[in-house]
Amino acid sequence: MLLSDVTSHDLILLDQEWNNREIILENLSHLLFQKGKIADKSAFLQAVWERENISETGFEQGIAIPHGKSPVVNQPAFAAVRLTHPVDDWPTMDGEDKVSLVFLLAVPLGDDDGHLRLLSTLSLALMDEQNVTALKQASTVEDFLAHLDNHDATAEKNIVNDSGKSLIVITSCSAGIAHTYMAAEALEKAGAARGIRVFSEKQGASGIEDEVNDEQIRQASGVIFAASLPPKGKARFNGKPFIATSVSEPLKDPDGLIERILTQPDGIVDEAESGEQMTRKSTLSFGGQLYQGISSGISYMIPVIVAAGLMIGVGQLAASLFGITDIGNNRYASQSSTLLVICHFLTLYGNMIMKFMYPVFAAYMAWSIADRPGLVPGFIGGAFAGGLHYTFWSVSGGVPSGFIGALILGALAGFIADYLNRHIRLHKHLQAMKPMLIVPGLSVLAIFFINFYFVDPVFGGINRFLQQFITEQGTSSALMLAVIIAALTAFDLGGPVNKSAGAIAIGLAADHIFPLTARVLGIVIPPVGIGLATLIDRFIVRRRVFDENQRITGTTSLILGFLAIGEGAIPFMLKNPVITISINIIGAVIGSVTAIVLGSVQWFPLPAIWGWPLVQNLPAYLSGMFIGIAFIALANVFVRYYLIKIGKIALN
Repeated sequence: MLLSDVTSHDLILLDQEWNNREIILENLSHLLFQKGKIADKSAFLQAVWERENISETGFEQGIAIPHGKSPVVNQPAFAAVRLTHPVDDWPTMDGEDKVSLVFLLAVPLGDDDGHLRLLSTLSLALMDEQNVTALKQASTVEDFLAHLDNHDATAEKNIVNDSGKSLIVITSCSAGIAHTYMAAEALEKAGAARGIRVFSEKQGASGIEDEVNDEQIRQASGVIFAASLPPKGKARFNGKPFIATSVSEPLKDPDGLIERILTQPDGIVDEAESGEQMTRKSTLSFGGQLYQGISSGISYMIPVIVAAGLMIGVGQLAASLFGITDIGNNRYASQSSTLLVICHFLTLYGNMIMKFMYPVFAAYMAWSIADRPGLVPGFIGGAFAGGLHYTFWSVSGGVPSGFIGALILGALAGFIADYLNRHIRLHKHLQAMKPMLIVPGLSVLAIFFINFYFVDPVFGGINRFLQQFITEQGTSSALMLAVIIAALTAFDLGGPVNKSAGAIAIGLAADHIFPLTARVLGIVIPPVGIGLATLIDRFIVRRRVFDENQRITGTTSLILGFLAIGEGAIPFMLKNPVITISINIIGAVIGSVTAIVLGSVQWFPLPAIWGWPLVQNLPAYLSGMFIGIAFIALANVFVRYYLIKIGKIALN
């Protein structure tokens, strides 16, 4: 099968005057849609932009190979355009950012019939400088396709092997289409120029291709992991020197990577220390490791929040059928009704699961930074942030550090464990003590002192100050007090500040001094608003501004928000705290003040949907809630869209 078999004359456009990346991707996607290659242009274009935000798809010689892998792709295909003038808004590997030849690849999910490999040959064909020159000079579409087909990208490579040395390269990228094969090809050529045989294993979208065997591993002088995803089967290379880099680096400086693995490898693959993870992520900057750690921690924390919210929601919803709104009260633990007892303990069960939200987040944040040695200290740091030590130590009145503490302790646990793991050297007979005793022992001890002398006093103290501040403002004017309560309720979504605001607000309501309207709206508005944002973004700005994990979390946040569980929105707060917290506070304040000004009053601590019948002037209440939710949803969409456009945040 030839490359021309996965495209057509109508999908190749020559000498167009399109002047920016957005127009190019939009028009090429439209061509694919018109030809029936994709079923949904918007969904496919979203997948393409998500890939664009991961790393460059522009290469040398003014070529770009954007690609999208999506279930809406009916069959593998590509569309191409040659531009009359290079566009300058397309990031390229060489930094020139001048693209004049664009190939947009459409790949279906689950493709296993060889089409993906065929599309990969396009990537390899475009590495031939003479072929690229011919494509740029082709006078007709027929000539253009002929040059693609005449390039035998699958021909046997003439590898010079004068030195007798060999290396292994493992390549993978998030889409598994272009970069995976191009990185392998670049390193094979660089090795051949040095007389070194390079065996490349591609871990792309269609699985593992050209898998290296035991003999090749035994003879290899080292392993290059050029991967955007965690390489599979890393334990095979135990004891081999390695370097770890991104999949795009071989396209920039393949010879430099060959030189590094031969003279200055990052380390030795050590199965005992790292299992299936790298022992060192030297190619990532401090900020890159931190961001990757936060993203990893959030992805593992999401199931905890969802599971906890589900248990609480089931218990409370079932109890509400009997007119019971405080099923968490201990008096229901010994009721004659078995159903009420089950509802009671399901609610407590959900609350118990929620306690492990921060430990799981911090543990996997540290794991992302330091791999397995970071898990234990990270988990302990998260337990401190969640205040579990106050429970186990029987300390009354302790205020935990909350999500800020989890961020700090999780990051420090990872960096400390990583440093100890890389710098402690022991005799080979004592080596087993390092991962089992020395690294976890020292890192956990460090976390204790950091929390004891810094995190708890500073951030727990800040939370305590906010609690006292609420108390002191208890006799202020009604609207000022409403603003304070709504803002602090929305600040940390069920955390210590939120609970402090709740304790004061409920106390004021119990004495019939001040109603709970601002409190209950401050609970519901943020999670519902940010959940709604993940559903409407593509309708507002015509693209996604939240990644796939965030969209799943957003649906959960939306549902839990109506059940008065704000923790569903915490992953958004952890990933982008400044954006999320600021918008949450403003939205909660706007919604609460609007409802109060319109005359709504709620005296009962029932923010969930079943508490609405008890609200005085429900239309005013719902109006304020709608305005607050709408503000948060729209503000999140527009702010994130703007930051993505200017490159301040990435959609990945």
